[in-house]
Amino acid sequence: MTKHRNVYRDRRDFLRLAGSGLALAALAPSMAAAQTPAGGPLKIAMIGSGREGSALGTLFVKAGHPVMFSSRNPERLKDLAAGLGPLAQAGTVEQAVAFGDIVALVVPYTAIEEIGKAHASALAAKVLVLDVSNPIPRRDGEDFVKRVNDQGGAGVMTAKLVPGAHIVRGFNAIGSGQLAGLAHRAGDPVGVPIAGDDAKAIATAEALIREIGFEPVLVGGLAMGKHLVPGTPLGGVHTPAEIRKIAGTLR
Repeated sequence: MTKHRNVYRDRRDFLRLAGSGLALAALAPSMAAAQTPAGGPLKIAMIGSGREGSALGTLFVKAGHPVMFSSRNPERLKDLAAGLGPLAQAGTVEQAVAFGDIVALVVPYTAIEEIGKAHASALAAKVLVLDVSNPIPRRDGEDFVKRVNDQGGAGVMTAKLVPGAHIVRGFNAIGSGQLAGLAHRAGDPVGVPIAGDDAKAIATAEALIREIGFEPVLVGGLAMGKHLVPGTPLGGVHTPAEIRKIAGTLR
């Protein structure tokens, strides 16, 4: 699989190209490749359908994509799916992994290891695994979060836990209650910082993010995923220009 680092030698070169307007042209071939073979909607599996997973999955449904919401208790998701119409359904995690062209991980970060052990080979076959999960000290424990950070942070750690998957981190630091109101904002769109190493997965994520009314901003490879958590400078609501400015100060 072509890696994004082969497109840009390092993050500094990418930011320079982005500033000159050349980055989009360089990514154009991979953006075209992001379409399904038939050119139709992508089936999206939401692994984890709490507040964030439900809000994000709802936006995907409204953009015309079939979505399966999943959790350990899928019967609790039936009302959510019924309320969104025929494009939405509920299922187990196993059913959702089998269903999706794209899989979104929206679970407590401690659950990713178990998901990787159970489904790594299936997830590696997906064009995109969207990592929306965050290691949070008050929920996951200080020791666990330290272990994640010692391994390179969220993003790098997810790639280790789900080997072979084409991972892009995104939507990690915009609250679930804000998503619907911020989507398709008039004037300056809300930016969504993303981090990834795989060009095709990045292009797919970018297309999806634009479809649901936000503007993706690539801040670097998965090593930059450590900055896409609440409480960091990239957390919260920013314009694309603000994200690029902030990202330029981070290492």
